[in-house]
Amino acid sequence: MTESTVPADTLPEPSFDDALAFVREHAKDARLSTGELLADHAAGTARIVQTLNVDPHAVAAAALFALAPHLDDPETLIAEHFGPEVQRLVSDVRKLLRLGSVSSRATLAALPDNTRDAQAARRAQVESLRKMLLAFAQDIRVVLIRLASRLQTLRYHAAQKIDPSPDVPRETLDIYAPLANRLGIWQVKWELEDLSFRFEDPATYKRIAKLLDEKRIERESYVTEAIARLRKELDTAHIAAEVSGRPKHIYSIWKKMRGKHLDFSELNDVRAFRVIVGDIKDCYTVLGIVHNLWQPVPREFDDYISRPKPNGYKSLHTVVVGDDGRAFEVQIRTHDMHQFAEYGVAAHWRYKEAGARGYAGQVMASEKYDEKIAWLRQLLAWKDDVEGDRPGWQQLRDATLDDDHIYVLTPQARVIALPHGSTAVDFAYHLHSELGHRCRGARVDGAMVPLNTPLQNGQTVEIVAVKEGGPSRDWLNPQLGYLHSPRARQKVRAWFNAIDAAENVAQGRAIVEKTLQREGKTSVNLDQLAAKLGFKAPEDLYAVVAKDEFSLRNIEQALSDAPPPEPEPEAPAHFEKRSSGQSVAHGASTGVLVVGVDALLTQLARCCRPAPPDPIAGFVTRGKGMSIHRTDCATFQRMAQRSPERVLHTTWSAEVMNGRGSSVYPVDLSVESADRQGLLRDISEVFAREKMNVIGVKSQSRRNVAFMQFTVEVSNAAQVQRACTLLGEVPGVIRASRRA
Repeated sequence: MTESTVPADTLPEPSFDDALAFVREHAKDARLSTGELLADHAAGTARIVQTLNVDPHAVAAAALFALAPHLDDPETLIAEHFGPEVQRLVSDVRKLLRLGSVSSRATLAALPDNTRDAQAARRAQVESLRKMLLAFAQDIRVVLIRLASRLQTLRYHAAQKIDPSPDVPRETLDIYAPLANRLGIWQVKWELEDLSFRFEDPATYKRIAKLLDEKRIERESYVTEAIARLRKELDTAHIAAEVSGRPKHIYSIWKKMRGKHLDFSELNDVRAFRVIVGDIKDCYTVLGIVHNLWQPVPREFDDYISRPKPNGYKSLHTVVVGDDGRAFEVQIRTHDMHQFAEYGVAAHWRYKEAGARGYAGQVMASEKYDEKIAWLRQLLAWKDDVEGDRPGWQQLRDATLDDDHIYVLTPQARVIALPHGSTAVDFAYHLHSELGHRCRGARVDGAMVPLNTPLQNGQTVEIVAVKEGGPSRDWLNPQLGYLHSPRARQKVRAWFNAIDAAENVAQGRAIVEKTLQREGKTSVNLDQLAAKLGFKAPEDLYAVVAKDEFSLRNIEQALSDAPPPEPEPEAPAHFEKRSSGQSVAHGASTGVLVVGVDALLTQLARCCRPAPPDPIAGFVTRGKGMSIHRTDCATFQRMAQRSPERVLHTTWSAEVMNGRGSSVYPVDLSVESADRQGLLRDISEVFAREKMNVIGVKSQSRRNVAFMQFTVEVSNAAQVQRACTLLGEVPGVIRASRRA
């Protein structure tokens, strides 16, 4: 029979004795990994939970959860004997145990160095783990059972005088005691702290215990007597008041000594109690009665009613000397002040958890989260007031900490906090922007899931990434549900903005270069031209030109009075000859035939750098023979329109066209790529494999985008096309083409 088939009202309410009998029957002599008998642990945990005044279902689950691994079909057996609610609680406690064990060990073992950044990172991880454990538990009773189980484990080790595993006391002090503190379970909290401190630092524990010079029961007895004496005086004065108190426990004493750098003899609040009255006038009346009963310590009086703390906290604090000569602290406040201090924004559980930093006043608070913790504390306190009331149990059962975040784990069990609804893509971007860009898949708890699957509390997420790549534009579509985190969405937008900016720059560069060719100013200094036009860099000019935000007439006007173009540098001597053929870069035979003319000096134009089998035409220059251009060259077309009589029909020789020529031709190749380490090396390897000689290189990098121009020697244009194809396959290359 499964949980869904067991009617909740067909079984009697589970009893403590029935649960223990069931455990003893099935556990027999089984022991836990700590060495404790399973039946003893079940009984101890259940009794602790009983003291918290929770319902019988939670008490039964506290006894049964440790037995579950020893049953063949625990879900069915527990549901049949104790009902689906107990079975669900047992299942949730088991999940919380597994989750807390893995993540806390990883968190506490990480970052062993003591640098400030490492310690801050460790504190953040511990805080995330505390929040995750509360958020993961769909029922607050699950957390109470877990706290009771840890307390029973520590009690067992203390009774047997056996040291637990070193990570147990540290985990308790970092994770579980603060949770008990946040929920207002004081008795559990101080016992967890004292027992853990006893195992973690036995020498200091024994020293403080000796300094107290009295047993705990004696200290509690003194506080009880002092409270009775004060109550009698208050009754005589007809003042209605709530008086409570408890001795400060050893771990709290040690924290205050360390945090405030005090000697034990300087502590005045080893014993303390609190008085809560109806109005402010009664606060000062009670203060007078206290000072009349016991001798006050003048310098240890603080009036936070007339001078509240910055966070709004109000109360009277005074230290008096008891009849035995020892000092103790008294706090006096109204009900409203107490409510504000315990559940309002002044709630100081953060102050208590912060240790030395807290005593120094360095405490950060999250008001929204604090309000939710206060609600849980109020609910637990209200539940005690209506003990046995069924609606009270119902509300407690439905109580969860509705946090604004979910808490998931990396494969190394590091806790990551994400907004509700976050996906694996959000997770990847939280870890690292580059990982987010390269994310292509995700495993959640070991199973592959779609990237737009919302993550749940406690899941382990592993990202599958490619070596190179970028995000998809689909991720920015809110209807597809790939991104929920504003931080991740901003990173994706930034990536595409950078790509769009690079494309604008490339487009603008092409427009400006064509303008320069048309004006015959291809050698103009672009940095000087950009500065003359009021731009910091040529890329800024290219960007506005591409967006049609800057008229090309402004460039033409600037060129009209620009300085003469810089002469193109001659190639080094060792580039002029090649074993495979004669370079035509500097006046060698071009393999060009001029129709109707013999022995005419020809040279290849540098503006378009023709190579066979490009369609070509000749233009007769003044004093330099004939310049050979590609017929689609913008410079040639402008000159031909201006002086058509100087144009001669030309063609490549048959020897060159048949591939039997020995000449090579310089060609310009433009490459645009995402800038990265090793890019130039990878591009050079392409040229080396294709046996293409590089005789010139120009390179610029702006906003992680590289713009490069290579002048290479080829025997024909087919080599150029093959080189562009291979360059396009180099990782990161956006485009590779022959310069127009």
